[in-house]
Amino acid sequence: MEGRLILMGVIGRPHGVRGLVHVTSYTADPADLAAYGPLALADGRRLTLAWRGEGVAEIGLIADGRAIPISARSAAERLTNTQLWLERDRLPQPDPDEFYLADLVGLAAFDAAGQPLGRVAVVHDYGAGASLEIARDGAPPLIVPFTRDVVPEIDLAGGRLTVLPPATIDVEPRDVEPGAEAARDDAARGAVA
Repeated sequence: MEGRLILMGVIGRPHGVRGLVHVTSYTADPADLAAYGPLALADGRRLTLAWRGEGVAEIGLIADGRAIPISARSAAERLTNTQLWLERDRLPQPDPDEFYLADLVGLAAFDAAGQPLGRVAVVHDYGAGASLEIARDGAPPLIVPFTRDVVPEIDLAGGRLTVLPPATIDVEPRDVEPGAEAARDDAARGAVA
């Protein structure tokens, strides 16, 4: 995992006229983002971050080994939507039976019988619980909820996990005469044919 970058936060809109910016932190405690030290940008530059209020930070771009603070709103505006990255090996090791969601990407997925399903391509987390997107050769991706019932075994060292996909229901299309649904909808709305 050495050299892998983990998305830690995003710079938002400027705050005021002196170069401060709003920052969304993806750390468990948002205040911890500044404690990791210099963060990387996608273009290879590095920056420092110091909190100046709740969700508001001062940013310093590192040049010649020192941080040069952003002190103008126009410079802060150019950083809007900039992603903040950290090398995976700089994060603390998770407790046993815990892991970072980013560590799941690339793992081979197998069903309960040991048959390959594909590889974890993306971990989606929109706030209501994570789901895994498993890329499959010659088939659409399989998206499953990331729960202990669906993903009962994770072997990070072995590079694999077991997936028990939930049951699905296949719905057969109905034979409908052309225009029949439109007429039914008109009738439901009280329209006269």
